[in-house]
Amino acid sequence: MTSLRAGRRVHVIGVGGAGMSAVAIALSEMGAVVSGSDAQDSDVLREVNSRGVRTFLGHDGANVHGAEVVLWSPAVAEDNVELDAARVAGATLLTRAAVLEELSSMRRVVGLAGTHGKTTATSMMVQVALAAGRDDGWLVGAPVLGVGANGHWGEGDLIVEVDESYGTFAAIEPYALGLLNVEADHLDHYGSLEGLRGAFSDLLTRTSGPVVAWGDDAGAREVAEATGNDVTLVSTGVGTPWRVTDVELERRRASFALVGPEETLRVRLRVTGAHNVANAAVVATLARALDINGDAVERGLSNFVGAPRRYQYRGAWRDVDVYEDYAHLPGEIDATLAATRASGYERITVVFQPHRVSRTLALVEEFGAAFTLASHVIVTDLYLAGEANPSGVTGEVIANALRRHHPTLDTLYCGELELVVNLLEELSGESDVVLFLGAGDVASVIATLPGGLT
Repeated sequence: MTSLRAGRRVHVIGVGGAGMSAVAIALSEMGAVVSGSDAQDSDVLREVNSRGVRTFLGHDGANVHGAEVVLWSPAVAEDNVELDAARVAGATLLTRAAVLEELSSMRRVVGLAGTHGKTTATSMMVQVALAAGRDDGWLVGAPVLGVGANGHWGEGDLIVEVDESYGTFAAIEPYALGLLNVEADHLDHYGSLEGLRGAFSDLLTRTSGPVVAWGDDAGAREVAEATGNDVTLVSTGVGTPWRVTDVELERRRASFALVGPEETLRVRLRVTGAHNVANAAVVATLARALDINGDAVERGLSNFVGAPRRYQYRGAWRDVDVYEDYAHLPGEIDATLAATRASGYERITVVFQPHRVSRTLALVEEFGAAFTLASHVIVTDLYLAGEANPSGVTGEVIANALRRHHPTLDTLYCGELELVVNLLEELSGESDVVLFLGAGDVASVIATLPGGLT
């Protein structure tokens, strides 16, 4: 008998986190009596409350009173007062990895995995399922724009954003899987790129049904080749069963043909970028492997309007277009800049906020080699995301790496986020577009731009 079922009293510590909020909403819809707590108020906390989850602001041992099962996000410390209270009370404690393991034993899981693009691709798959008339559930890292919350239980399969951070996907056993890419990340947990690729290979091996991988990504292709399972590759090159051709990128749209063994799909997206073409191609190929008809695939992908903070157009400031993007890895940054350049922007100003000490130190040279297509880069101080910083590393380590790799690039370091707007004012006459990149709070600067957005 599983710990998670209708009628169980479940408490979620750190429910304001994207992954845990999705779980809380889905469990509430399943029929569990769900509560949750978080250290800070947020739109996410208010959203889960509106979905039937009782929420507490702040952590207190009393919050878990009566809970039979307690879940917590990887960001929650082991000595959290609610965890301690749950241990004393004898509640069943489940890590996020254990939660996914239980859920994958209850429903067929259709997973989307990779070090970036997961939220976008999972949201695309949700739109495809809805276009096919299916009542699948989903667990996504952000609200599905045009549909609703990031969690839903449903009655069919469970579409899951399969997260590799902290080994979260270590026990999940998907039925079907789409692999988007594999880039060096979370090396503080995996130890090396080889360790990370090995974990992805194990995930593919545990998948019992169809697996699709993006063949243009070297990491995804290597993982696909290392697994013992049959993996279907889709790519822009020749020699793969599914092939992307006739790609057209516009400022906020993209289209391509997906040529399969016996059919050709015509995909039109309301987002741009070669990375979104790749995401959509993996989703479409996986959907066809699940016997979702081609018309529904085309309609579902055309209904996708983007994901929050994923190349999200925020408006214009002094005739300069402003975008926010979650890109916080070198490969993501390259892809976002390529999409921006392909959309016709020439003078590209980037405000980049490095995310986490461990990631910054592990990938400093890779970050230094990125930003090739930028005209101006403003690097802010690190967003620590709760990590300790005993050596006092700042964002200047990235700025210095950029100067080494790109001596002619206009690189500025701004240690105080509130001062970024002053630099942007100086550059406004030299920019066609401003990109706010990072997984922290860098986009909060947008609200302080003089005169606001139009």
